[in-house]
Amino acid sequence: MKNHYETVFILTPVLSEDQVKETVQKFKDFLTEKGAEIIWEENWGLKKLAYPIQHKKTGFYYLMEFKADPELIQRLDLEFRRDERVMRHLVVKLDKYAAEWAEKRRKKIQQKQKA
Repeated sequence: MKNHYETVFILTPVLSEDQVKETVQKFKDFLTEKGAEIIWEENWGLKKLAYPIQHKKTGFYYLMEFKADPELIQRLDLEFRRDERVMRHLVVKLDKYAAEWAEKRRKKIQQKQKA
C-alpha cells in the first residue's frame, strides 16, 4: 500500500544551477529506484530564508510530491541527512484532503503554464 507524500527541501545557495539539478535528480532517482511514483515536482528557485541556516540567508527550494511505501520514508530521510548540499528537509504524509488540495493546486499551476 503506497501512501501519498510531499517533500520540500532546501539546498545550499553556493551550488551552481547544474549542481542543483544534479542533486534533485539524485533524490528523484533514489525514489524511483525504490519503487516510488513521482507525481509532481516544482523548483521554487532561490529564496530568502526566514532565519539563517549554517550562516546562509538564502537557499534553493524544491518541492516533490510522490507515492511510496511507508518504509521508504526513513531511508529517504537518511539520504537527505547524509547529503551536505541539503540544509533542511521535510517529508509530510498527505491525507485525502491534503491530496485533493494538492491536485487542485497542480491543475491551477498547469493551467497558468498553458496560458
